[in-house]
Amino acid sequence: MTPSSLSRSIRQHHWNDTSARLLLSSWKSPQSSNSRMRSFMSVATGRSSRTITTNTLHSTRFSSQDPSRPSFIRSKTNVTFNCYPGRIPISSQLRHATTTASSPAALNPSQASTTTIPNPSSASNNLTHADLSDGLLDQPVSFESGDPQKIDWSRSFHGLSTEAFSKEAANVLLAPLPADDIEVKPDGILYLPEIKYRRILNQAFGPGAWGLAPRGETIVTGKSVTREYALLVHGRLVSIARGEMDYFSAEGIPTAVEGCKSNALMRCCKDLGVASELWDPRFLRRFMAEHAREAWVEHVVSKKKRKIWVRKDAPVAYPYKETKGFNS
Repeated sequence: MTPSSLSRSIRQHHWNDTSARLLLSSWKSPQSSNSRMRSFMSVATGRSSRTITTNTLHSTRFSSQDPSRPSFIRSKTNVTFNCYPGRIPISSQLRHATTTASSPAALNPSQASTTTIPNPSSASNNLTHADLSDGLLDQPVSFESGDPQKIDWSRSFHGLSTEAFSKEAANVLLAPLPADDIEVKPDGILYLPEIKYRRILNQAFGPGAWGLAPRGETIVTGKSVTREYALLVHGRLVSIARGEMDYFSAEGIPTAVEGCKSNALMRCCKDLGVASELWDPRFLRRFMAEHAREAWVEHVVSKKKRKIWVRKDAPVAYPYKETKGFNS
């Protein structure tokens, strides 16, 4: 940053004449780069919170091919300071902003690096942010095989097919689905919302008498999340299924993990006969003919038109609106 560019910055930020003179004098003073920067920032931060980016030149020493001939190369670093009233970058931050290179290629003067000085008052700067796409490291807890009081559900098949459920519970599990509970996706796929699987299990066994136990750690691929779960009822294993769910960004991985669990529950309930109609082709064709229809719709944002499936008793939902046809 030259004095002329500093003057332009002063005019852009509407600093008063006194501050401007102090800034220019502190910048032009014959000090070292870091000392001049601290003096400059002590004036700049007295007005309001702002972010200032400037250039500093520093010399870095490294060993060349001939250790007896050390070299000095000057390189440029863009340093960004988050400025707040009454605060200046501390010396440790300035040292952190200095780029140290270990090879001549890293000190190419034509390449400028950018370093951001964090806000020292922010507690979040001390947190370590993990990359969830690398895996969640949530391997199930394993118990010692010699402890009869604890079952390792990541490997055990304890209680599988040892006893049938009561007639009352079986009637709830095998009851036909009400037509009002079945939903239709735009591509014509029929499904039962996950919450209704939970309601059926609560009605059949009671809240707290069933649960899902993970059989392995969560696997995160580039686009989806998958994990194997076991459905337990009254302390014995009933079914095993692997759930899966897609995600579109790393921020969506936690939601995809929860959706993966619900997907595994739906697949486990298939072994108990819950919503078995949804895997019966004849039932699917009959339901679509009686309760679903195709509709021409237009996307409210992209204005593209297409055909989708909806229930006959339900309106077209956002982001679509119904139209009369492709050419309408």
